[in-house]
Amino acid sequence: IKNPAVPEDSEYLQIARDNNIPIDTDIGIFFKTCPAPIIGVTGTKGKSTVASLIAKLLKAKYKQVVLAGNIGESVLDKLHLITKESLVVLELSSWQLAGLKSCKISPWVAVVTNIMPDHMNRYREMKDYIADKKQIYLYQKENDYLILNADNELCWQLAKDAKSKVLFYAQKFLDRIPGKHIGAFVQKDKLLFGSDFFEVADLADIKLLGSHNIDNVLAAVCVARLHHVEKSKITSALNNFKGIQNRLQLIGEIKGVKYIDDTTATIPQACRAALEALPAKKIILIAGGSDKNLSYQVLGSVIAEHVKTLILLPGTATAKLEKAARDANAKLKIEKADNMSMAVNLASSKAKSGDYVLLSPACASFGLFQHEFDRGAQFVSAVNLLK
Repeated sequence: IKNPAVPEDSEYLQIARDNNIPIDTDIGIFFKTCPAPIIGVTGTKGKSTVASLIAKLLKAKYKQVVLAGNIGESVLDKLHLITKESLVVLELSSWQLAGLKSCKISPWVAVVTNIMPDHMNRYREMKDYIADKKQIYLYQKENDYLILNADNELCWQLAKDAKSKVLFYAQKFLDRIPGKHIGAFVQKDKLLFGSDFFEVADLADIKLLGSHNIDNVLAAVCVARLHHVEKSKITSALNNFKGIQNRLQLIGEIKGVKYIDDTTATIPQACRAALEALPAKKIILIAGGSDKNLSYQVLGSVIAEHVKTLILLPGTATAKLEKAARDANAKLKIEKADNMSMAVNLASSKAKSGDYVLLSPACASFGLFQHEFDRGAQFVSAVNLLK
């Protein structure tokens, strides 16, 4: 049974193949034994929020909704809870999806939030990463559904390989979506669905920060409407959904300074989304960490525009991030911290009432932390000590 973190070219897997030993994954076993319909969610960023919100929207109508996958809940631990009447929502990473290749199974509803460069320290080329993401819909049937973000170019291109029914959601590029493929979209501060412009909610009903979270809501609404969740229940669920842990999560406010945990921002684009969701020049950013062989040039410019002080944690990507920020703004205030406690204390000393201390690393966590959630937990602990 292969852990998703084990690469396909592992010498130990090769020994198994040489000796005709079957190789499977927990996700593969789950797909082959699950008695209920599966809604799968993948993407470079946003998949945890989308999967959680889909589950919340469906629970407004259905009694048996199970959320599991790459969201901290083992799918096999949930298997005994599932019946034919259940609905299963799975968050699926590219590595988990790779484990479905031998099964040739895809979920009946597949959602792809976006595709951006990630894990380039693990994949040889971007096309290999995309190939794993495609597993979520490659084996769908004609009455299954594929839900795609029309505003993300790589997502848009996935539709040509689909055998299933495709729905697009969009904030920007609604005009290029054919009528029968229109899912959820935004128009004049309203959230609408379908070619008949069914009104789902007001944008004011969405309590999440940032334009990227509007995308996440649109994706979840597509799934809710496919399952005939009523407008009133969608609106109520959106009003009560404040986001999930470690994703632009407000930890607390001390002396007028808001402390926000966005530790799952492990790529430059995710950090950029966080910065653009907050007031410019009011941000003390804690960033840096382990390299995934990604470019930080664009993020450097965004940091220069939005950040008043940059505090860098040690790691193999930190020098790249620092150079990109310096190239964009030679006068940017940059500080170094040896650990999270030091970073939070430094940030606190630089912050004034009305400012935001944001942990949004743009890098992986390995080296200084066990994983990204350990990094977030250490940030929360340090903030609580300030209190």
